[in-house]
Amino acid sequence: MLNKIQQLICLLSLIIFSQLSFAYDVQTIDEEMFPANINYNSAIPTPASFLKRPLGSSPVRHHELVEYLRLLGSASNRISVETIGYSHERRPILFVVATSPSNQENIDQIKKEHLSLSNTNSKQTVTSNMPVITWLNYGVHGAESSGMDAALPTVYYLAAAEDDVVDKLLEDNVILITAVFNPDGHANRIAWLDTFSSQIPNANPEHIEHNYDGRLARTNHYGFDLNRQWISATQPEPRAWLKKWHEWRPNVSVDYHEMGSEQTYYFSPGVSTRNHPLIPKQGMELVAKVVKPAERFLDEQKRLYFHGDRYDHFFLGKGSSFPLVNGSVGILHEASSARGVQVETSNGIRTYRENIIKHFRTSIANAQGAATNKIELLNYQKDFYRDASKRAANHPIKAYILTAGKDKARLYHFVELLNFHQIDVYHLKNDVVHDSKNFTQSDSIIIPLDQTQHTLIRGMFDLAREFEDSKFYDVSTWTLPLAYGMEYSSINNINISNEWQGAVFNNLKPTAPLPDKPEYAYAFEWSGYYAPKALYKILAADLYTKVALNPFSASTTNGSHSFQRGSIIVSFDRQNMSPEAIYKIMQDISQEHGIEIHALTSGRSVIDSKTPDIGSQFNKALKKPKILLIAGRNMDWYNIGEIWHLLDHRMDIPVTIIDRNMLSNTTFDRYTHIIFAGGKYQNYLPDELLKINDWTKKGGTIIGIRQGANWLYDNLLKDNAFTMPAIGVPEPIGSPPSATREMSLAATMHTANRYPYAEKESRDPLEVIGGSIFGGNLDITHPLGFGYTSTDIALHKNTTNILPRLKNPYGTVIAYKENPLLSGYASNKNQMALANTAALIAERYGEGSIILFADDPNFRATWYGTNKLFLNSLFFSLTFDPPR
Repeated sequence: MLNKIQQLICLLSLIIFSQLSFAYDVQTIDEEMFPANINYNSAIPTPASFLKRPLGSSPVRHHELVEYLRLLGSASNRISVETIGYSHERRPILFVVATSPSNQENIDQIKKEHLSLSNTNSKQTVTSNMPVITWLNYGVHGAESSGMDAALPTVYYLAAAEDDVVDKLLEDNVILITAVFNPDGHANRIAWLDTFSSQIPNANPEHIEHNYDGRLARTNHYGFDLNRQWISATQPEPRAWLKKWHEWRPNVSVDYHEMGSEQTYYFSPGVSTRNHPLIPKQGMELVAKVVKPAERFLDEQKRLYFHGDRYDHFFLGKGSSFPLVNGSVGILHEASSARGVQVETSNGIRTYRENIIKHFRTSIANAQGAATNKIELLNYQKDFYRDASKRAANHPIKAYILTAGKDKARLYHFVELLNFHQIDVYHLKNDVVHDSKNFTQSDSIIIPLDQTQHTLIRGMFDLAREFEDSKFYDVSTWTLPLAYGMEYSSINNINISNEWQGAVFNNLKPTAPLPDKPEYAYAFEWSGYYAPKALYKILAADLYTKVALNPFSASTTNGSHSFQRGSIIVSFDRQNMSPEAIYKIMQDISQEHGIEIHALTSGRSVIDSKTPDIGSQFNKALKKPKILLIAGRNMDWYNIGEIWHLLDHRMDIPVTIIDRNMLSNTTFDRYTHIIFAGGKYQNYLPDELLKINDWTKKGGTIIGIRQGANWLYDNLLKDNAFTMPAIGVPEPIGSPPSATREMSLAATMHTANRYPYAEKESRDPLEVIGGSIFGGNLDITHPLGFGYTSTDIALHKNTTNILPRLKNPYGTVIAYKENPLLSGYASNKNQMALANTAALIAERYGEGSIILFADDPNFRATWYGTNKLFLNSLFFSLTFDPPR
C-alpha cells in the first residue's frame, strides 16, 4: 500500500513540476510530442521523464543528451550507441545505430553487403531484404539547438514505439544518428540561454536571452563552421562523423538546422538553378521523392513550409551537398529559430517545442521516405559507382599530376585528405616534365580519375568557370590543389597516365635525419610547412637567430649545401646556451617537424664572395613575435578563429585575443604584432588610433586582413598610394608601373541604371564575390615571399574591396594578375576593377611595419598554400627596408 502511495505522490509531483516548467501557452498542435494511437514500451524512459521537464521548456544540455542516449542504448535491443570522437573541448560525439533487433544481430554483414554497392568491382546485387541506410545528423551549428534536442524524441520513438509500421520501418532501415555534431558550440549557446532565461518565458526579441552573439555557438571552439567541413575535414568533429559516413555510405543523409525567426520551415530541394553540375539529375529527383512523407506530415498539420528558395546544393562541402556526389542524396531542413524558448515574429509566437516537433517528425518521415524508395535508392548507389569508369572514359582529363616541391609536409596533408575520402593516390614511376613543369618521382603524386571516387575527385579538382546562376549560398568553387598551393597539371592522354602511374603512394608523416653534432652553426630551409613552428620554438628558447635575405652556400658536415632565401641560421656566437643544449633543441625539431637541419662547419661561403658569408649584414636577426589579435562582435569570428587555430593548434604559437572595445585598457608595449582581421569598420575611429600609429612607428607591426586591411590603409597608408591602381599585365619585378588605370569599380558606378524589381535577386550577386580563387603575382625575393619557389599564387577571394598599390615600388608583394580569375564566379566588372591591384602590401612605417592582406590567407584552415604568407608577416616583418 505504501509503495502505491509513494508512486502516486511521485506522479503528482512530476505533473505539477512539468506544468510549472512549461509555463507558457503551447499551440494545441504542439501539446503532443509523439504520434498518437501507438503503444510505447513502458520500460524505456521518455525524454520528459528523464529530463524532469517537457521537451522545449528549456534546452537540453550536452551531458543530458549523452546520458539519455546511452540509457536508451542499454534499454533497447533496437539501439546501439558508440562514442566516435571528441570535440576540441573534450566532449564526446555519440553515434547511434537504430534498426530492428534482427538487423542489429547481423549488422556487420549488412554493412559489408551495403558497402559492396559502392565498389566498382563488386558483383553485389540489390535484393528486397537489403535495408536502406538513412543518416540523420543534428546540431552541426551549435546555436541551432532544436536540432540536437530533436535527437532525443527521435531515438526514443525508434527504441520504444510498438507498431507494425515502426517494425517494418526498422526492418527496412538502418538509421544512423550523430548527436551532436558540434557539442562545444551547443554548450556555449545553452550556457547563455540558461543564464538569461526567465521562469516566465519572455518572447520579446529585445530580451537579452535572444541577443546572444550566435557566431560563437554556430561554430566550434576555434570558430569554424562545421557545415563547411565535409570536404576539408580539418577539425576533430567532422573527422569523427565523416569517418563513420564513409564507413557506411548511407543512401539518404539529412541535415537539421535553424534559420531566421521570420521564416517558416524549409527543406530540400533547393534552388533548381544552383545545383552543382556534378550532382546527377536522378539524385535530385530522388530528393524530391524521399521528402514526400515530410510534406504530407506538414500538410496534415497545416504547417507552412517551402522548397526551392534561398538554399542550394552548389558548394559540395556542406552536409546536404556532399552526399550527392557520393552516390547518396542529401536533404537540408531549416526551422525558423525561436532563439530561446519562444520569440515574437511577424508570423506569431515561434516556440522551441514547435521546432523540436517538426525536426523529430520529419526525421521519422524522411526515414519512411527512404524505406519507400529503398530499391531505387540502393540501385542508384550501385549504378553511381559502377558507372564511375564510364564517366571517367568520357571525361577529357584522365589524371592529375601534383607536387609540393620540397614541402613534404604540405604534400602529406594533401594526400592524407584524399585518402581519408577514399581516393587512390599513386607514386610517379619516373621524373617527368609536363606542361613545362618538372615533377620528380620522390616529391610528386599522380591521381587517376578512373576510380570509384571519380565524381568526388572532380568536385575537388575541377575549375569552375561557367554558371547557370550567379548567386551562391556559399563559395562558388573549391579547387583543392590551388588551396594547398600545389604545382599541378592535368593529363589528357590515358596512355601517358597509365605509363606514368607507379605504385600506390605510401603516405607517411615526413621525417628527417638527426642533425650532426654542433660544429659552427645550424641552418635549415624555410620551404617546409612547419618551419615557422620550428623557428618559434628556437626563438622561445631565447636563441640568437637570423634569417638569410639572400641565397648562400655553406660547408656542412655532409659537404657543401646551397640554401635559399629565408633559410634560418642559428650560430654558436653570442648564445646563452651551450652547444650541447642547442643540439638537443635541433634534434627535437628535426624529429617533431620533419625538418632537415644542417650542421655548418664554417662561416665562409664555399664559393668565395659570390654568395654571402654566415655573418653577412644581409642575414637579419629575428625576435620572438608577441601577438595581439583583435576580436569582438563587429569582427569576423571565422577570420579570427582561423588565425587562432593556425597559431595555437598547428604552430604552437601563443596569441592573445581581446575584444576591440578593450583597446583602451591594452598595454601595447607587451606586443610586437597587432592583427586587425575582417569585420565591420564603418565609422570605426577609436581613440586609440593615434596610440596605434605611434606604437607602429616605434617598431610595432600592424597586420590588416580583408576589411581590416582597407581600414588600416585608409587611416595610415592612404598618402603612400597611387590615386589609381596601375593597368596592364603584372610587370616583372624591377619594371616601373605602367599607365594609370583607365577604369575602376567606382568609375563604372556613376550612371544610375534602372531595372525591374523582379530582377533584383539575379542582379544583386553581380556586385558580390562570394568565394572565388584569384591568381596573383608574388615577389618571392621579398621576405614575405620567402619559402615560395613560384611567382604564381592562388588566393581565396570573397570581397570586392580594392587595395591600391603603393608608391613604394617594392611594397606590393602580391598583385592580382591582369586576368585574375582562376576559378569561381566574379563578374567581368569586378575582375576588371581588381586586375593588377594589390593583394599583399608590406610597407615600413617609421621603425615598424604595416602589412595588409586583401584576402584571407588562412581560409577555413584549408588554404595551406597561403598560410606561410601570413606566418612570414609575423617573423620577417622588420627584415625588409624602405626605398631610399
